[in-house]
Amino acid sequence: MEVGAGHFERSLPRLQRLVQGAAFLGLDMEYTGLHSAFPEGKQLSLFDSPAERYLKARRSVQQFTVCQLGLSIFSSEKSNKYVAHSYNFFLFPTMFGTLDSEFSFQASSIQFLTHYGFDYNKFLKDGIPYVNEVQEKKLQQELFAGNWKVHSTLDKDRLKVVIDEVTRWVSSAEEGESMVVSDLTGFQIFEVQLILRRALPDIWTKPSGDNEVIVEKMNPRHRWHLENTSCDFCRKELILLSARGFTSLFQTLVKAKKPLVGHNMLMDLLHLHDKFYRPLPESYEEFKTNIHSLFPVIIDTKNVTKTIWKELKFPRACNLLETYEILCSDLNPTNPTCPVISHASDCSKYAEEKYPHEAAYDAFLCGSVLLKVAHLLLCRMPCDTKKNGPSFSQYLNVLAKYLNQVNLIRAAVSKINFSGADVPSRHLPLLIASVRGWPGVNEEQIYQELKGLCRFDVRQLTKNQFLLLSNNFKNVRVVLEDYKDYPNLRISFYHYWRHSPQVNCLLQICGIVASWSLLAFVLGGSLCHPV
Repeated sequence: MEVGAGHFERSLPRLQRLVQGAAFLGLDMEYTGLHSAFPEGKQLSLFDSPAERYLKARRSVQQFTVCQLGLSIFSSEKSNKYVAHSYNFFLFPTMFGTLDSEFSFQASSIQFLTHYGFDYNKFLKDGIPYVNEVQEKKLQQELFAGNWKVHSTLDKDRLKVVIDEVTRWVSSAEEGESMVVSDLTGFQIFEVQLILRRALPDIWTKPSGDNEVIVEKMNPRHRWHLENTSCDFCRKELILLSARGFTSLFQTLVKAKKPLVGHNMLMDLLHLHDKFYRPLPESYEEFKTNIHSLFPVIIDTKNVTKTIWKELKFPRACNLLETYEILCSDLNPTNPTCPVISHASDCSKYAEEKYPHEAAYDAFLCGSVLLKVAHLLLCRMPCDTKKNGPSFSQYLNVLAKYLNQVNLIRAAVSKINFSGADVPSRHLPLLIASVRGWPGVNEEQIYQELKGLCRFDVRQLTKNQFLLLSNNFKNVRVVLEDYKDYPNLRISFYHYWRHSPQVNCLLQICGIVASWSLLAFVLGGSLCHPV
């Protein structure tokens, strides 16, 4: 089911009830871009520590925005049956007063989403507004201080026309007469009322239907009475509620503390923090602490399936949909006893058709993969399950070692642990490239030199030495053979005690100290025994 700004507020109470009664939540997002262009030598690398990767991802998240958020709310009707309410939320940053977010579009991301049928008109014209805590505080201060201003040029032009029309009308209108201002969009409905009321003391305004405002000529005393009662539809708290938009549902997710399920969900978590909670902190550890506080139970289906896939001897799955289809096939021996997953009557779009890379569909796949994998793992354990099917708490127990661990692509760790310390990955052997007769050589030049043969990530160790790391054993074998006797670039296995600059420096210091000690001993002995 698609939800835009037009009927989000009406849908919000029901959505909040569904979230509060859910067993768990599937989540997916689509963005205007994925990875920003990195400066030379700053691309994603197998050498990246979690903190380094976080700072790179943080830079991208600050540059792009969320255009669609998918939420699949899984409710447990019986122990072996789940109903999914799947919603697509089109989002667009709040533009009100001085709030005017900047974000970029990445050509490859736009092409990718367009290929899968993404409707950019809905994103741009009917996107649900949202703010984080910093933006909301700024807007609140402006409204209650009375120094609120219109920032958008488009809104300024529209408001100028409206003010001219109302000013001409009010000069000849009688008390009690009214006129209608139409064709207003979004926050123009609030902006028109705030500006007209500030400019004209003898009028009253109120919204009427869709995209309309009624302007009534009124006695100032009567107007004062209306301004100080709940009859005022332009109260500052109502403006803030509208500006908050999707953030209200996000806050419900946080309060509900339901397990949150995604697939390769690091970027989703970064955007959740940045767009709806607070701007991303510089500290990686602070980010981890914040996310764990917001969502105490996170399950990344990519992390789970990556760990067990080879053990189960399933064919390789290149994406989330393929993973789901394998688990639904006869290759999954527990498939006949898996929980029944059905779609809610008002969210039946995905019952027959596939919509890959539509956020709500992918969110539904995340939740379904979770149930099927958890059931498979439970059936492999030496214990009996209830005849009518296991409970969701049993599924969480069998997934305990995967909780709060999110997959990390091509980095020094394979996953981020949001509830503890990150564990380094076991990579293939580290290689070292020693350069001769190549002044000023840098990481990019070494990368380009090897690129035609195989792919390695490169990190400079000393002026003429570079570390090489690959996740393909064939690459290691090929490069060792080809560059074994190369005159200007020799590649061999890296040995810490032989190649580490710190160790070499320590050995040099020890050598100097030993030499001076020996010299002092020899000289001291000569002075004590004169000829």
